[in-house]
Amino acid sequence: MSMMATGKIYPDDEQNCPICLGHFNQPRQLPCAHTFCQSCLQSFITTEATKDKKLSCIKCPVCRQIAGPAKRDKPTSEWASLYPANTVLQSILPSKSKVDRLCDACHSEDVSVQAEGFCAICKEAMCGDCIKYHRKQKQLKNHPVVRIEELTGNMENVMKWAEGFTCTEHNGEDIKIYCRDHKFACCAICFLHNHKTCSQVIDLKEELSTLLHEIKSEDIIHELTKVKTHLIKFMEINDSNIIDLESQVNGLTDQIADMRKKINSVLDDLEKKVKMEGSRIYKEESIRKQEENHQCLALLHSVRNSHFLFETVLKYGSDVQKFLMTEKIKSQLRPYYSQIKESFETTNTTTVMLEFAPLVESILLLSSSEVGMILSKTASNTLPILSLKPTKDCQVERLDIIDIEVPGGYEPFYTGITFLPIGNLMLVDCNNKQCILLSPSYQFLACYKLTGNPADICVIDREEVALTIPSQNKIQILSVRNDTISHVSLMTTIHWCYGIADAGKGKIFVTGNCGNGKCHLSLITMSGDVLSSFQYDDSNGNWNYIASDCAKTRVYITMQGRDSVFCFNMDGTKHFTYSSRNLRKPFGISVDRDDNIFVLGYISNCIHQISPDGSLLQLIRNGVPYNPRAICFSKQRDLFLVTNESERRKLYVYQMI
Repeated sequence: MSMMATGKIYPDDEQNCPICLGHFNQPRQLPCAHTFCQSCLQSFITTEATKDKKLSCIKCPVCRQIAGPAKRDKPTSEWASLYPANTVLQSILPSKSKVDRLCDACHSEDVSVQAEGFCAICKEAMCGDCIKYHRKQKQLKNHPVVRIEELTGNMENVMKWAEGFTCTEHNGEDIKIYCRDHKFACCAICFLHNHKTCSQVIDLKEELSTLLHEIKSEDIIHELTKVKTHLIKFMEINDSNIIDLESQVNGLTDQIADMRKKINSVLDDLEKKVKMEGSRIYKEESIRKQEENHQCLALLHSVRNSHFLFETVLKYGSDVQKFLMTEKIKSQLRPYYSQIKESFETTNTTTVMLEFAPLVESILLLSSSEVGMILSKTASNTLPILSLKPTKDCQVERLDIIDIEVPGGYEPFYTGITFLPIGNLMLVDCNNKQCILLSPSYQFLACYKLTGNPADICVIDREEVALTIPSQNKIQILSVRNDTISHVSLMTTIHWCYGIADAGKGKIFVTGNCGNGKCHLSLITMSGDVLSSFQYDDSNGNWNYIASDCAKTRVYITMQGRDSVFCFNMDGTKHFTYSSRNLRKPFGISVDRDDNIFVLGYISNCIHQISPDGSLLQLIRNGVPYNPRAICFSKQRDLFLVTNESERRKLYVYQMI
């Protein structure tokens, strides 16, 4: 058997494309700061456009953040060229690859001409002809142009000429404003569209020294290093297992040789089968592990690129660049953790061995398949490094109590609440059979009338929400665009439905009552198809709320009849049960950005902060309203809202400190 498996070396000084895994060619940077070859990015966009004929934006291949091009009216075949070039990475390419820097203007016309200069204002590389044209135009002739040779490998020059950042949503607009509410830097147009009602909007340059003082760059470097170390270790274990597996498979024939003297004819047949089976296992396992490593290496390249960009900006960049790049890198860490938790937390080690039948003396009377068989066993190895995701308690401060005036003939009763990705707030008003849209500053924007009394609500996409109508066994999907709510679809559930949560990838979790003291947890598609469902006992489970973790691998359910919180894995197995004498009749439940769980005690009038493994982190009593009902967490603003049954019109706002 010839299987030449060798361990690989993963050098830490390379900046490579996460898609092709090779050196960058025309690197283009998305708003989240992840960078890809222009051709690789265009291939990805083309694939997405094939799946969705009405594609209006893409999600970053690494972190899945929305990354729409600045000019969405352009054909998707041109989108990759619309993203800004990553000047920092481009400047080091000549020393690491044979790829030349091409003229951006000519390249957009599918003409490859080597660039000779770079315009600091337009942020584009230009060939000799384009430089001449540039200098002839009245509005462009005063733009400073530097020769490409002066930028190559010289980070001080690169950062000097890359001074300033422009908005990726509004082409050419400088980033001048920082919204503390959303922890987001933006241009003036973004401010007018999305942040004019926010309470903490500041001038970026005026507050730059304060913002830079708040940055803990050494912590970010440490976190990036931990992520890289984990990914490399994951691949090294897989590579080592491939080598060990080859040795084990080759050693199987030696075991057969020991038996061949007495049962030579039968063992010859067995040996053939062992070789075939061993080769099959090796081939399948090595391919699988190599595919895992390919995905892992792609993520590692992204982390390395982030690490390199961040250290470069810290060393050579301006204060504006340091701050803006820090914000982008901080937003990348959590998707890295989520992807590791989802795909790279555990690597399976496969071994093979030969198992003989006990009655070897009777082997001549048996067929080869009855004599023995090759066994393949897979053992999971959880890497010790992963406590990557920080799990910590924090101080909670009640910021405000909002009295909301909305249309309707009855006193409102908000039984469900959720934040939209853009910062707006959606509430379901059970008493008035309606759904309410509020601005990030809690101002009334819109109202949508429903056919029944709603119970709970969750976000399922950037501009879509799903809500339950228990009395009708219905789930309704609504679209929220430009401060307008519209109907998308309506589906019927088998049983009474109440709690609802996003399960990712076009699926949702829903809870409800089946009768006879039985409740159900179901995983369904957006068309209403039930993918999986199981029942559990809860004598008072008509109003079980539900939440999912950030990676959509676990789901948390409040059990009113048991004064408990149940955590289930995606396969239906129970991960933990949390109960406390201080938790009576748990209702609303939500998860923060670190997967800590916040659950409301309806009778005990308190909030429990629970760790992802089911341990109590802190009990919050001060400032909690009487009979708290629903809770939702804003992962962008580090705050959460609570509704209650005693003051039904009011929202309690809490800040994480």
